[in-house]
Amino acid sequence: MASPLISARAISRRFGSVVALDSVDFDLRQGEIHCLFGENGAGKSTLASILGGVIEPDDGGLTVGDAPRRFASPADAIAAGVGMVHQHFALVEAFTVMENLIVASPGRGWRIERTSLSARAEALAADLGLALDLGAPVSTLSVAERQWVEILKSLMQAGRILILDEPTAVLTPAESRRLFAALERLRTRGLGIVLVSHKLAEVMRSDRVTVLRRGRRMATLLTAETDPEALTRMMIGAAPTPAAAPARRAPGSVVLEARDLTTTAGAGGLPVSGVSLTVRAGEIVGVAGVAGNGQAALFDALSGARPAEHGDLIIDGEPVAVVTPAGLMARGVRSTPEDRFRQGLVGEMSVAENLILGVHRGAPFRRGVFLDQRAADEAAARAIAAHGVAATGPGAKVATLSGGNAQKVLLARELSHGGRVLLANQPTRGLDVGAVAAVCAALRAKREEGLAVLLASEEIDDLLALCDRILVMFQGRIVGELTAEGADIERIGALMAGRAPEEAA
Repeated sequence: MASPLISARAISRRFGSVVALDSVDFDLRQGEIHCLFGENGAGKSTLASILGGVIEPDDGGLTVGDAPRRFASPADAIAAGVGMVHQHFALVEAFTVMENLIVASPGRGWRIERTSLSARAEALAADLGLALDLGAPVSTLSVAERQWVEILKSLMQAGRILILDEPTAVLTPAESRRLFAALERLRTRGLGIVLVSHKLAEVMRSDRVTVLRRGRRMATLLTAETDPEALTRMMIGAAPTPAAAPARRAPGSVVLEARDLTTTAGAGGLPVSGVSLTVRAGEIVGVAGVAGNGQAALFDALSGARPAEHGDLIIDGEPVAVVTPAGLMARGVRSTPEDRFRQGLVGEMSVAENLILGVHRGAPFRRGVFLDQRAADEAAARAIAAHGVAATGPGAKVATLSGGNAQKVLLARELSHGGRVLLANQPTRGLDVGAVAAVCAALRAKREEGLAVLLASEEIDDLLALCDRILVMFQGRIVGELTAEGADIERIGALMAGRAPEEAA
């Protein structure tokens, strides 16, 4: 058998007292898709980052082909033919798509071969079936479009090895199918592909799968010789617990109401036009739709991030005269945005600091003109324990957390300081089954306490499991409303595709 494209032996990595990887072995063969599977915080992204040169191991070593290698930076990995798509975007928003691709291209002296790079980018985009405008500023793109730019960038870097860390977390099902079709083509051309994923359907499309749990390699298996149930047992250390049927309760009075909202476009998406909706106390109302159909603009308007051009916002029966984030927070509106790292959290700040953002000027976190760090740390320790956040402690930087643990921090902050309304935009995006269950349990508990929740998600299963009512958006409008009892995947999917409600019945 030929030598692996890349091998990792006895790789260990610690972050303070947290052992992210404990003597892990890994091999990637030519022409295979090798999946890293495990819960959030199991070490998948840490191992991928070591293979991609983002971080160095504390112990162990790498071999590329037959040669021992040490990656001190991503540039070293790129020089060895390794390209990586990061879980969190590494794009310059003020630059165009093409400028980001140029910046990421391996150095070739002082001249930038823009024409040849542009031609190569266009060819790769066509091969992926993308309709990206290479001259568009990244700041104008939707989350899904930014992910495609990351994928395109890494394909241009990759020589023989491509690492994808949760690449479909922000893609629609159709876009995910397009990506896997592209990966199949790349595999037949001899590339080795490392796929980090928590989605069992994607895992089962790989050739081999390595299961990690709490930083240790549990097994490496031929995917064709295992099944989702066995993989889940290895991932969580027990048989999966069947999801409990969601409790349904009679909702209370209307807490949040929007009347005839019309907005400018959200980031990379359509504006909303004439949207009206209500959310009652003790009710979870879902918003379904393909990414870019107005969800971003709707949640921006409801949270005050971008005031609507027309329409009314009403809280507890009283119109909101001036819609601002601070004003809405004072009225009890809390929000978890679509992009947890870019819009919701400050990566270089600690868990404790992120947990008190917005309330840090008041009791109990203020001592005179100074922050009461002890009070902040004590509150953070309680939140970490209550929400199961895997972190070294209140002082850990949020940037060091996995996506699932970062989402838990964001949700803990928005649920810990009171509130009447929660606007939750894509709260389960990119999370493993355990983290999704934790988020759903927290939302159900708050619903039972009387919180009004508006929840946008591209995961129809999550909407069906959580929501009392589901609104479907298409091209900036609400095209259908379904009760929990009357909703199903086929009907919601038909509405998402733009079919009239009566056609979807």
